[in-house]
Amino acid sequence: MAVKKIGIIMNGVTGRMGANQHLLRSICAIRDQGGVRTAAGEVLMPDPILIGRNQEKLEALAQQSGIAKFSTDLSVALQDPAYPIYFDAQTTQRRCAALKQAIAAGKHIYCEKPIAEKSQQALDLYDLAQARGVKNGVVQDKLWLPGLIKLRQLIDRGSLGRLLDIRIDFGYWVFEGHRQMPQRPSWNYRAEDGGGIIVDMFCHFSYVLESLVGRVSKVLCKGATLIGERLDENREPYRCTADDAAYGILELDNGVIAQVNASWVTRVKRDDLLTLQINGTEGSALAGLRKCWVQRYEQTPRCIWNPDLDSPIDFQQNWEAVDADQTYDNAFKIQWELFLRHVVNDEPYAWNLLEGARNVLLAEVALDSWRNNAWKTVPSLAPKSIPVE
Repeated sequence: MAVKKIGIIMNGVTGRMGANQHLLRSICAIRDQGGVRTAAGEVLMPDPILIGRNQEKLEALAQQSGIAKFSTDLSVALQDPAYPIYFDAQTTQRRCAALKQAIAAGKHIYCEKPIAEKSQQALDLYDLAQARGVKNGVVQDKLWLPGLIKLRQLIDRGSLGRLLDIRIDFGYWVFEGHRQMPQRPSWNYRAEDGGGIIVDMFCHFSYVLESLVGRVSKVLCKGATLIGERLDENREPYRCTADDAAYGILELDNGVIAQVNASWVTRVKRDDLLTLQINGTEGSALAGLRKCWVQRYEQTPRCIWNPDLDSPIDFQQNWEAVDADQTYDNAFKIQWELFLRHVVNDEPYAWNLLEGARNVLLAEVALDSWRNNAWKTVPSLAPKSIPVE
């Protein structure tokens, strides 16, 4: 079987997400498995070059990953025809300018979300990519989480009946740095650097809800900065200016209501860091990152309210595990494989920069709702170019 090398410029992969999920667990894993097989009967072998601003970090990551090529000069890499794909996992504020540079160089674009700070910037990126004729995609990793795959299968089979409402609960305690080192970078907590949990998580809520139930049409959101000071990577104190918790009510275009909570200042006493429960007329389902449970109408206990006695009902019973014996690949790796096939063999790929712009738009509207303490309608985005199906 013919092996086709495909060069990838990987910018910003010295960060936590870029290194762990995109480089080590995706690109390196694909190389270790012998590449990506395509319907055309060839094998695509990723050939990355690591790009970053810190030479020492690049050297350490190159040694860890076994990737020999790295550089601090993005411009030179963009001029090299051996690398037709540009991937960006930088901080949000750096991403837009780099993507424009890569599009101008004729590179196919794959990038982390949010793809820009503002939805109009994101939409402009899509239009630039379409005008330049380059393929483009944005990371929507939650779609390939095992828990959400199982949940989507239940919905598609009609197992839950008519869908009524949704509750999403996300978050965990991020240490401030005084007694334990933080597990997230400090820029996440500075609005001036593009931080904030609304910007981070509402982009995810956008595509997750649309893939499961429907597109968000209206938003009521309240954000909060509950911890005012943290320590940065050098253990220096800084003032937190971005939201570290958010509470939202989202109305979908089909009338279903979603309640979403996201927090970096909560301690977990639930099934997973992310849980998503959907209630329907024929049953309810609860999904975490990897597992999913369903309680059908016939299994639903008859609850009677009596606060004077301990409940005789064990509410953890009568929930059935969904496809508990199945195994699934890494969600980031799955989407990488789909994008590589899309670039080389033009296989279908729906998650382009226009979808990324819609994700940014929801976060933007949620922030506007918080500022104005009011319901806000999510407007339509109008690209200059016709979306490519």
